[in-house]
Amino acid sequence: MNRLSLLSLTLLCTLKLNSASAADDPRIQELAARIQALETNAEQLRAQAAQAQADAAAAMAELQQLRFSQRQPEPAPQPAPAALASSSSNAFNPAISLILNGVYSHHSLDPEGYQRSGFPLVGEGRPSEQGLKLGESEISMSSNIDDKFYGQLTLAFGSEDGDTEVGIEEAFIDTTALPNGFTLRAGRFYSNIGYLNSHHRHTDGFVDRPLAYQAFLANQYGDDGVQLRWVAPTDLYLEVGAELMRGDNYPAGGAARQGVGVRTAFAHLGGDIGTEQSWLAGISMLDARSVESEDGFSGDSKLYIADATWKWAPRGNFKDGGLTLRAEYFRDDRDGSLADPESGTLDLWHGRRSGAYMEGVYRINRRWDTGYRYDRLWADDSGPLASDHDPVRHSLMLTWRNSEFSLFRLQFSQDEPNAFDTDNAVYLQYQTSLGAHGAHKF
Repeated sequence: MNRLSLLSLTLLCTLKLNSASAADDPRIQELAARIQALETNAEQLRAQAAQAQADAAAAMAELQQLRFSQRQPEPAPQPAPAALASSSSNAFNPAISLILNGVYSHHSLDPEGYQRSGFPLVGEGRPSEQGLKLGESEISMSSNIDDKFYGQLTLAFGSEDGDTEVGIEEAFIDTTALPNGFTLRAGRFYSNIGYLNSHHRHTDGFVDRPLAYQAFLANQYGDDGVQLRWVAPTDLYLEVGAELMRGDNYPAGGAARQGVGVRTAFAHLGGDIGTEQSWLAGISMLDARSVESEDGFSGDSKLYIADATWKWAPRGNFKDGGLTLRAEYFRDDRDGSLADPESGTLDLWHGRRSGAYMEGVYRINRRWDTGYRYDRLWADDSGPLASDHDPVRHSLMLTWRNSEFSLFRLQFSQDEPNAFDTDNAVYLQYQTSLGAHGAHKF
């Protein structure tokens, strides 16, 4: 197009130079008309070219937009609630806690010759061995499994006659999503009867368990089973529940009733009084059918427990000081027979025994606490285990805590297990807690 313009100018200049003679020349006029037509065509071509460039730019923009949209990732699918729960930071990193426990024991009465009137020694419900000994240490792992379940495994380590023993103390799952305050537990666990039974022993205020726990539950009753609990949605704490247990362990034995040898029921009620006091009370029942249980009993038994706890924390936090008073009462009804392991005789037994303890623990400050416990058992008046003597024991303890994770405890106990013997015992215990550890129950 530029060439045509230059040509037109050149011709016009030539025509001007010869304007006088060329103005009327028909060839010149024809040439001028053709030039004018060429310029018109050139102007149209420029317009078409501009339109083509605009169309090309629009097409290029559309193409780039299409390519960009194809590179965009597809929206990620929304994870299901279960996936959300399992992707939490500790999904594959359960909380792990370790309890290390050791004790030195000195008894004035040889533990091998210890006899408790009216109450055969069963399981761990007997005096500790003389001297230094690794106490019951445990390792526990727990975690939420997903949005509906929680799991816990606790392994206990101990020694018996120089041999190291490892056992499954608890291994259970809990539901976490049942409606209306219900919780279902399945596996191996400590029964929720009474107060101390469901607590691990490292939470106790004394080195050993009360005589009633030793005599009626071999220290602590745990078994394989299922548990259903309900907590009322009220300001006042109300918990009721029931359990079906296998019945392999004392006070049952032999897994009677086709492997459902024990049935329990319990209820607890508690609350606060102002900001300094709180209380908890409960009643429980354990119904067992035994086949040659550890004390030689076969038949039906019912154990009733009533418990009460009151706490006073004048500064609002029990760790800073306060007083805890607790008492539990046990009544044991038996209907069956008792085998004597030494003579092999079998005696019918329809009897009733009972026991109780009361204890008070005064928390002086964050480092020191002291306490006193009174134990008593009442033997049966008749039958194969009848006795005129009722075992009794007094215990004093002093505890020093370096922190909430470590303590040393000194305890003195005077035990009268039968009419002829008195056992004065001194204990020195250390106990440490490592790793993650959940809050203890009330």
